[in-house]
Amino acid sequence: MQLKIMPKKKCLSAGRVPLILFLCQMISALEVPLDHGEKAKLLEDLVQPPTITQQSPKDYIIDPRENIVIQCEAKGKPPPSFSWTRNGTHFDIDKDPLVTMKPGSGTLIINIMSEGKAETYEGVYQCTARNERGAAISNNIVVRPSRSPLWTKEKLEPITLQNGQPLVLPCRPPIGLPPAIIFWMDNSFQRLPQSERVSQGLNGDLYFSNVLPEDTREDYICYARFNHTQTIQQKQPISLKVISVDELNDTIAANLSDTEFYGAKSSKERPPTFLTPEGNASRKEELRGNVLSLECIAEGLPTPLIYWIKEDGTLPANRTFYRNFQKTLQIIQVSEADSGNYQCIAKNTLGIIRHTISVTVKAAPYWIMAPRNLVLSPGEDGTLICRANGNPKPRISWLTNGVPTEIAPDDPSRRIDGDTIIFSNVQERSSAVYQCNASNEYGYLLANAFVNVLAELPRILTPANTLYQVIANRPAFLDCAFFGSPLPTIEWFKGAKGSALHEDIYVIHENGTLEIPVAQKDNSGTYTCVARNKLGVAKNEVHLEIKDPTRILKQPEYAVVQRGGRVSFECKVKHDHTLIATVTWLKDNGELPNDERFTVDKDHLVVTDVRDSDGGIYTCVANTTLDEVSASAVLSVVAPTPTPAPIYDVPSPPFDLELTDQLDKSVQLSWTPGDDNNSPITKFIIEYEDAMHEAGLWHHQAEVSGTQTTAQLKLSPYVNYSFRVMAENSIGRSLPSEASEQYQTKAAEPDKNPTAVEGLGSEPDNLVITWKPLNGFESNGPGLQYKVSWRQKDGDDEWTSVVVANVSKYIVSGTPTFVPYLIKVQALNVMGFAPEPAVVTGHSGEDLPMVAPGNVRVNVVNSTLAEVHWDPVPLKSIRGRLQGYRIYYWKAQSASQRNRRHLEKKILTFQGSKTHGMLPGLEPFSHYALNVRVVNGKGEGPASPDRAFSTPEGVPSAPSSLKIVNPTLDSLTLEWDPPSRPNGILTEYTLKYQPINSTHELGPLIDLKIPANKTRWTLKNLNFSTRYKFYFYAQTSVGPGSQITEEGVTTVDEAGILPPDVGAGKGKEEWRKEIVNGSRSFFGLKGLMPGTAYKVRVGAEGHSGFVSSEAVFETGPAMASRQVDIATQGWFIGLMCAVALLILILLIVCFIRRNKGGKYPVKEKEDAHADPEIQPMKEDDGTFGEYSDAEDHKPLKKGSRTPSDRTVKKEDSDDSLVDYGEGVNGQFNEDGSFIGQYSAFAILNHKQVGYLTTLDEKLGHLQVLHPLLPLHPHFSLCPKTICANSPKLACFTTCLLVTGPLVPALHP
Repeated sequence: MQLKIMPKKKCLSAGRVPLILFLCQMISALEVPLDHGEKAKLLEDLVQPPTITQQSPKDYIIDPRENIVIQCEAKGKPPPSFSWTRNGTHFDIDKDPLVTMKPGSGTLIINIMSEGKAETYEGVYQCTARNERGAAISNNIVVRPSRSPLWTKEKLEPITLQNGQPLVLPCRPPIGLPPAIIFWMDNSFQRLPQSERVSQGLNGDLYFSNVLPEDTREDYICYARFNHTQTIQQKQPISLKVISVDELNDTIAANLSDTEFYGAKSSKERPPTFLTPEGNASRKEELRGNVLSLECIAEGLPTPLIYWIKEDGTLPANRTFYRNFQKTLQIIQVSEADSGNYQCIAKNTLGIIRHTISVTVKAAPYWIMAPRNLVLSPGEDGTLICRANGNPKPRISWLTNGVPTEIAPDDPSRRIDGDTIIFSNVQERSSAVYQCNASNEYGYLLANAFVNVLAELPRILTPANTLYQVIANRPAFLDCAFFGSPLPTIEWFKGAKGSALHEDIYVIHENGTLEIPVAQKDNSGTYTCVARNKLGVAKNEVHLEIKDPTRILKQPEYAVVQRGGRVSFECKVKHDHTLIATVTWLKDNGELPNDERFTVDKDHLVVTDVRDSDGGIYTCVANTTLDEVSASAVLSVVAPTPTPAPIYDVPSPPFDLELTDQLDKSVQLSWTPGDDNNSPITKFIIEYEDAMHEAGLWHHQAEVSGTQTTAQLKLSPYVNYSFRVMAENSIGRSLPSEASEQYQTKAAEPDKNPTAVEGLGSEPDNLVITWKPLNGFESNGPGLQYKVSWRQKDGDDEWTSVVVANVSKYIVSGTPTFVPYLIKVQALNVMGFAPEPAVVTGHSGEDLPMVAPGNVRVNVVNSTLAEVHWDPVPLKSIRGRLQGYRIYYWKAQSASQRNRRHLEKKILTFQGSKTHGMLPGLEPFSHYALNVRVVNGKGEGPASPDRAFSTPEGVPSAPSSLKIVNPTLDSLTLEWDPPSRPNGILTEYTLKYQPINSTHELGPLIDLKIPANKTRWTLKNLNFSTRYKFYFYAQTSVGPGSQITEEGVTTVDEAGILPPDVGAGKGKEEWRKEIVNGSRSFFGLKGLMPGTAYKVRVGAEGHSGFVSSEAVFETGPAMASRQVDIATQGWFIGLMCAVALLILILLIVCFIRRNKGGKYPVKEKEDAHADPEIQPMKEDDGTFGEYSDAEDHKPLKKGSRTPSDRTVKKEDSDDSLVDYGEGVNGQFNEDGSFIGQYSAFAILNHKQVGYLTTLDEKLGHLQVLHPLLPLHPHFSLCPKTICANSPKLACFTTCLLVTGPLVPALHP
């Protein structure tokens, strides 16, 4: 009998043949292929109603900054024309100059970039595609511009809370379109940390279960990100201060009286209460397919934890997720079954509370059966079925060519029965496009389905005389693509005699393909495909050749070779003589080492001088254009065999392997152990070889204890098993046993699909689909192949599939550039298909961008910074994944020097779709040029035209150098180099200088302007031997630049260092010299005469240039002695005893007062003439403080002050040390607080300033001991002198010269 193809559907009784044909044609109706290709060219004369292929989304939110593009693409024959409605009325695009329609398309482009506002074009749009066979319509496309409003201005008061209290910081973002994404950050744009205690709610508010001191900050800022316009709005910062109980009590106490203040109590621990939602119960409604989000946030101390349960049910395991530290429950792809009551439970150590959320899941309409296109021949019957579901139940309505069917032209062949249109005895005028609308309160579905009435002879689209070559024992597929109306039946014949093909050997698929499940040599020949309908017959011949499989007759064998030896692997291959075979050797699945020790001839691989690194797996791979086989062997490299141990050794191999209880997926293996060689066997290792897929390669199967001699082994389908056993003891592992008999398991369909499926284009017009293929062990049967399927992600095209051999790549050619595709790869063998594979998304290849960014603008912000703006490149022109924009910029010319050197270009890349960027680090007063390019995954696009710009003048850098040269007594000369970076045209220099006195105090500042063309300037009329500090900077028209500072000293007048004048009435006295220890800042002069004037100076020993100015002081007058020659009188002796007792008491009082730090006249005079450079030392840093106590602030007693003539009368003070010294020239008490002008003693207090040591002007007055002043850095301390490390400085010595009335002085 002949084998005919009929649709594989259940048919009714044989007596109702017309109904059977009607059902089959209705379900298997053909659509005329209109895409490009060989098959489409054969059908160019056929007509087809329009079909919408691409349209904008129903809710279309546009960017108001870009042109509006409303998509509407359709196919049909003849090509359809397009029209639009807006808000239900005709939209005449010719009357609006801003609106154009894309040629050959219905896509609208509204140019609002040049003029116009996006809000003007808000509305509901619908596209109609029409040709002579009918009209298809798009969805209602609601066009709305995105909105990102600003935050309303508000004054936020600082928040102060006690530690442990709850808090909610409100966000309340502005309402935008689409809604904003909320997040909290600080002033540094760092996200605020969140935890079980602190978290953000679904409404954007920030919730604190309890506050802690570390929550104190002034920059809690809520941000709203509007992704559509790529803008971020910021709320005013919120200030929060968390204070402890102690701080709160201090604050209250400072503001309340004692009677009002009771004190704040510490925040006690408390059970949880809900911050959101409120109450014990609430309701939530969600739509089917959406994400259900339920939220509970609680406050309490300690921080509560949140748990979720569903009453009378369990949470769906694979669709339930917990977010926000379990405070949010999310269920994805929610369905009606998820309706019910959900409980959130908040719990801490003090209690537990619950909140019940009643969830109701509604549903917008969704398809159960969408209507499908019908191709009928005149006189046939058919139906269009439109079935949808939803909650509430959707209402079904029909339209014909975009018009409600009730008011459409009547068609006697059409009858509507609810969700079904029944056609009977259709004619050519019955051709039309029908729209099914299913709607409820939550949305609608709209589907176009055409009825195309054609009377067409059968046509076979497969090229004639196609040659198919197949390896024996594998499946063969012979194509016979066809078209016709009515739907043709397909018959296959073999040979010239037209012998029929029988169903028990062959399979004919619905698309006309003939499958031979296991092709054999006798299946070779010519096959004829016959397509037949009532209008005619079409035939096509194809040819099938069956080739012998490639086989490895002699496989490489396992080898053990000693180091330095030689090994040879043999691989003898037999293949079909009409095919060309190649043999390749691999080591460890990689190429052989590039080493002359490895040689390959026709059938052998030889390795000489074997090394340890040569060990591994060697594989022989033989392949032809149709098949590939391989075999492997292991090479083990060992040391030269040592003398074996006399007693102990590894076990001998097991033997007598036997297979029993042979089942489809298991078998029992038994064996006899070999000799254990005096070391007990600890375990047996079982390995298997798959002679069918990996001959010669052994794999680990199982391990059993050394006491077992049988094992039950699990098996996989379609494997030709051989087993071997090895024994192991403490010495090592035995050699393998002899292989068992072979046992082949039955074939089964694959149980897994290829992994690592990817789709990436290598060229702009292709899609390369790759995957990791199954190995032979995973094939589970013969004829392993892969069904590769793909379709565009965003289109409504059907899946395109192709079955390929056992490869790992398939290239789809002729794809549009950078279009997303859905891809799946399914394994199959002769037993059937693997489970349905997962769908992955890939992209066709990228191409270089076509267009450069336009309208490049440069805004110079300041002399070192510029802002660049450009218009974005349209996405279609990018032709790939947008990586960003790249700015090339370079310094073209120096404006100050007119230097035309072309410098190296600099590059800045801005990621993503940014249309502006900042160029930092520019040089002031310079000419620059730049261009902008768009970057995708393929590379850069063309450059925009070069845009030149110039930076303005800036302030100059500091002068390169400043030197002080040619110092004289009253002048200094300054020399300098101009700034290295003038950053403009220099207008002048500014010199400021001021003297520095001996106490490092700065004198008045003198300002001097110098012309810009000068590099040298002399300052005159300066003070001699004076240090000056200079501040020097350059100026441009913008302002002054950085300053450079320097110090210089005028020279010393050598003639000014003269011996002192001779005192009146006295001859010339020699200067007396004393050596002063360099660690001291004062020196006491002893042996001075009362009432005598002295000169004193300090100098560096051995260097006449370092001498201080002279100071003059005068010692106080001498006091008369109290000696009376009445020592022998009795009354005087008694009086002296009383006086001695009184003096003893006075001494005790004086010492007590001194220890308390009381003030004395000496102290007053010290305060009155204190040296401003000498500060009292304080106890906390180990220095001297003032001699004072609590009485310091009391007025001194009358008579405690020193007269202005520097003399002291006896009646002025009763506590003079003269009375207790050794005569008029009493010795100096080391305690300085009691040394005054009463003794002929002075303190030499010198300070070093620079290289000069000077004497205090108040020398000779009583001085409080001062801390040592810091010495010059060149000085080091020695026991008796102040010595200098610099060769220019010598040691200091102190000299005293007395002339007439003694005039003490210091002489170098």
